[in-house]
Amino acid sequence: MGVSRSSPEKGISVVTVDYPPVNALPVRGWFALADAVREAGRDPEVRCVVLAAEGRGFNAGVDIKEIQATGRQALIDANQGCAEAFAAVYECETPVVAAVQGFCLGGGIGLVGNADAVVASEDAAFGLPELDRGALGAATHLARLVPQHLMRTMYYTGRTASAAELHGHGSVWRMVPRAQLPGAARELAREIAAKDGRLLRMAKSALNGIDPVDVRRSYRFEQGFTFEANLSGLADRVRDTFGKEEV
Repeated sequence: MGVSRSSPEKGISVVTVDYPPVNALPVRGWFALADAVREAGRDPEVRCVVLAAEGRGFNAGVDIKEIQATGRQALIDANQGCAEAFAAVYECETPVVAAVQGFCLGGGIGLVGNADAVVASEDAAFGLPELDRGALGAATHLARLVPQHLMRTMYYTGRTASAAELHGHGSVWRMVPRAQLPGAARELAREIAAKDGRLLRMAKSALNGIDPVDVRRSYRFEQGFTFEANLSGLADRVRDTFGKEEV
């Protein structure tokens, strides 16, 4: 359980998240994920990173129960951890391929939205249930996956979009049966890793440099409203309803 790294073949590093039962990451998990991705990107032998997960779904966001049990310090730490993990994916020196199965919610959107490419299983579903959890954030990253009006509708309603829908929008590179997901992600990573390593790193820097949105600053702006909701007590009232129904 936790975050691990493996090297299934030359030039590829796989960072895998495993926090049963639903990959809702505790504070330490977000920081561990950020560290693992940064370490992989700094490795001169790595030309592509695959971000994967074990279990039912890719990511269910932050561990709300940890925040409820620990209080506001856990919220501050979780928000900082998410910011670092999202930034680690975006700023990774090499391209990052996200391999998404099942549910990809909340913080999962932050990770996938900052990845360079997405491969998904046919059962994957993407969404931001933040308003139902007393939080705000990751619209920055959802906006990188779906068109503006769809992003807003998904954000306000908490509804999800399927892998097929995102494939239609062009944000999912390939959609495969779940059993084929690891192989499909590594196949794309292998194609990327076949390029010259120095040029790949230059390409990643160049593409980030021409991005119209500063994703780190944009996300931190969103997080300010999460803190406002918490300081006012509004978030606690909404969060208190969480856990009465399971994911």
